[in-house]
Amino acid sequence: MTDKNVFKKNRNFYIGIAGTMVEGLLSGSLFLLLYTVMRLLWSGTFDLSRALKVTGLIAVIFFFRIVIYSFGYTRAQIGGAAVSRQIRLFLGDKIKRIPLSRFSKGQTGEYISVLTSDVNNYEKILTHKIGDLAKNISLSLMLIGFVMTLYVPAGLILLAADLLLIPALYLSFYMVRKYGNEKNDICAENVSSIVEYISGIQTFRAYGIGGTKNKTVTKAMKDFCDISFLYEAKVLPIGAVCGILIWLACPLIIWLAYTPWAAGTLDTISYLLICMLPIFCAKMANAIFVDLTGYKNLMISKGKIKNVAEEPEETGSRKPFQPGTHEITFDHVAFSYVPGEPVLTDVSFTAPDQKLTAIVGDSGSGKSTILNLIAKFYEAGGGTIRIGGESILSAAAEQVLTGISMVDQEVFLFDDTVRENIRHARPEATDAEIEAACRAANCDGFIRKMEKGYDTPVGENGNLLSGGERQRLSIARAILKDSPILLLDEATASLDIENELAVKQAIANLLAQKKTVVMIAHTLSIVKNADQILVVSEGRIAEAGTHAELLEKNGKYAAMWNAEQKALG
Repeated sequence: MTDKNVFKKNRNFYIGIAGTMVEGLLSGSLFLLLYTVMRLLWSGTFDLSRALKVTGLIAVIFFFRIVIYSFGYTRAQIGGAAVSRQIRLFLGDKIKRIPLSRFSKGQTGEYISVLTSDVNNYEKILTHKIGDLAKNISLSLMLIGFVMTLYVPAGLILLAADLLLIPALYLSFYMVRKYGNEKNDICAENVSSIVEYISGIQTFRAYGIGGTKNKTVTKAMKDFCDISFLYEAKVLPIGAVCGILIWLACPLIIWLAYTPWAAGTLDTISYLLICMLPIFCAKMANAIFVDLTGYKNLMISKGKIKNVAEEPEETGSRKPFQPGTHEITFDHVAFSYVPGEPVLTDVSFTAPDQKLTAIVGDSGSGKSTILNLIAKFYEAGGGTIRIGGESILSAAAEQVLTGISMVDQEVFLFDDTVRENIRHARPEATDAEIEAACRAANCDGFIRKMEKGYDTPVGENGNLLSGGERQRLSIARAILKDSPILLLDEATASLDIENELAVKQAIANLLAQKKTVVMIAHTLSIVKNADQILVVSEGRIAEAGTHAELLEKNGKYAAMWNAEQKALG
């Protein structure tokens, strides 16, 4: 599916709209029947036989209205839901092709808003607004035409009253464009703030800034409240003035039609109906104004969906990326998350095939960025990155990642069982292979002590497990995937001594396999036996060599090593 046909309507949708219109016209036919009954009553020819016939006809019309409405409403709901489903599937597929650099705090809130409220808003257009508008507009035209057959001037006044909707809707649409888009943007920012607040609720509470003390969330909610009030304050007066002018058609028609009725050129029954129908038409005109304004407002959501659909996607071939060897080369690589604020500058190195390359350096020096560029989570701003001599620039990120296993500080786990969380690394893996990977990752023991063993749910993002347990499951995934390249990002950081020892043993088992390993470490004693150590400082490779070679240089690495040894004591 492409972004050009993601909004394509289906047969059920059109059948539903047609059914809604037919049901509306049938409801209007009751006025014709009422007119007939009133004439018979006035002429004195309305007897029991005719009463039964009229009652039977009303019952038949009512029956057909129920059948057609039920069928049409159901078809419209099914058709609209089908379009909504195809939009959600399209967006789900689209999101995974959008570069990760787009997922900033504000942008993430916008994506969440589009995938949830905006898709729901567009579904409301399909399942409710369009059907209601089609029904009310067709019924209004039918009744105006009927009034014209009774007394043309009255019908023209009704038509003129309905035409007042055009300037009113023009002003209303202008206000929707002006304030509706701003309201949607503030809504997205509101979602971002709430997501950030909920994600960091433990930290906020620890520092006593939870609830209303969180100024960012409070301000976002206040901004949304203010723009919602302003939006209503600008649109409601337009509808109110338009409604007053349309309702003025009622007394005008009564006064205008009085003269021909008094002169005997307009019969009493026609005069009575002409006095009654403008009230019904005025109500429908107000409903049309509200529905069209709502329709225009909801169409902002369609624009938001289209913006996401048209976002640039990650570049690169989707053909398998399978280099013959797996050394990793950075050749004068530069990168910035924010234009004008370089994170890496002229970085060049080679991580040898099937060897361990360690990266050390100060916090914020660009260590994790190097791993992100190898995994092609981000595109380098300059220079070339090669794996096995082949540039990763021409390959799609997901193809590059097929040959990479990653173990991060932050472990993401699905709300599923232990077994299925490990299986995500290699969906075709057998239970025996999963359990073997867990034994190698030093987590088989604690898993078997759990209530249901490997079939125990881990909770949302693994909240039923400790940090060390989650980390070992992450290592088990890497072992099961068995990729030729392994990236480790400070896997033992923020763990207690017992868990750190368990994770270190798991990593040792992982490193025993012949792989190209790039490892970030905060403790130098972990990487002193690495085949190569890169010292990163202020976005550059300050030093490179083995532990012994770097100590001999007596530079930044030697200073870091001496400081660590002194701290250990």
